[in-house]
Amino acid sequence: MADTEFALDLNDDQKEVRDWVHGFAADVIRPAAAEWDEREETPWPVIQEAAKIGLYSLDFYAQQYFDPTGLGIPMTMEELFWGDAGIALSIVGTGLAAVGVLANGTEEQIGTWVPQMYGDADNVKVAAFCSSEPDAGSDVSAMRTRAVYDEAKDEWVLDGTKTWATNGGIADVHVIVASVDPELGSKGHASFIVPPGTPGLAQGQKFKKHGIRASHTAEVVLDGVRVPGSCLLGGKDKLDERLARTRERARKAEQGAGGKDAGARVKNAAMATFEASRPAVGAMAVGTARAAYEVALDYARTRSQFGRPIIDNQGVAFQLADMRTQIDAARLLVWRASWMGVTGKPFESAEGSMSKLFASETAKKVTAQAIQILGGNGYTREYPVERMHRDAAIYSIFEGTSEIQRLVISRTLSGMPIR
Repeated sequence: MADTEFALDLNDDQKEVRDWVHGFAADVIRPAAAEWDEREETPWPVIQEAAKIGLYSLDFYAQQYFDPTGLGIPMTMEELFWGDAGIALSIVGTGLAAVGVLANGTEEQIGTWVPQMYGDADNVKVAAFCSSEPDAGSDVSAMRTRAVYDEAKDEWVLDGTKTWATNGGIADVHVIVASVDPELGSKGHASFIVPPGTPGLAQGQKFKKHGIRASHTAEVVLDGVRVPGSCLLGGKDKLDERLARTRERARKAEQGAGGKDAGARVKNAAMATFEASRPAVGAMAVGTARAAYEVALDYARTRSQFGRPIIDNQGVAFQLADMRTQIDAARLLVWRASWMGVTGKPFESAEGSMSKLFASETAKKVTAQAIQILGGNGYTREYPVERMHRDAAIYSIFEGTSEIQRLVISRTLSGMPIR
């Protein structure tokens, strides 16, 4: 891909989109944040408002995804999550499933299923991407959900339990990652569409969470779920070819005949996929951190103690200086990784994981500092930093924990394999 000129300033079109999304976050998301956090329910009215203006739509996210600078998605994520992390995740959660179909599906599958994931302003729908399992979170090779092909009926039969699924059980369309060949570990996985109303799919436990409470998170139980052969993303011919190549590489590796290089190519392709998705989560963390910093800054300017604003105290002022520095540094790491991803630059030092790691840890630290600056007020639900601090905890957990990011970075630097 040809290089795109890199700049540290958004162009006029990007600024217009940023301001539009920011306006929605300020006028619609923020006023509703405390209510839906307390209710711990999907904020359907807010999602519907987003759909009415085109913010909750495949077209909008596709436009941002194909921004040649790579900054469309992180810019959008930062503004939405500045509004509120729980509601924002309810708005963008469907995108996880849509990307799964866009990345692996045929043109016919994309045209059939992605529009059904969003619905329209009069009939809003959501979708769920289901990968994690009770015993297979960071270790995807331990996945137990099975998909068995019934050749006589041209159907796939899915059995297993998924967990931590955003929109799990309430979605119209579920995208399920399952093992079709357990002997191949993570390389024996495939993705399947489960259409609305398919018998055998049920919502399991709905999780009551520490943060992002407005986002629905639940188990998805699959008991003899039958889907047509056409619901295998990419099709069976493509799957059979991929599995055959994987088995051949494994055979050559055992014989010591060129398997090492082939394995490295597989590792690098997988790394590129994960590295490209992590900056978006980093941008979410930046949005939450920035929101908490702004509340703390405003409070420090207006709150007086001993006859002067508390920002005049060096202990408070220096905290704010560190908070702003860390937020800007996190954003720059996210922008760099996003630009690298869209321009095809190799993540030779795991720059995607770097951005996600630093932004996640920054969000946790900055929101904690915001509470400290607000003192007792920061510890109450009368002020939003308490909620932001709870929300920030998720960033160092999902899309790979901070420990996994450090593992990826260190092994990339050392040249060790990442399994």
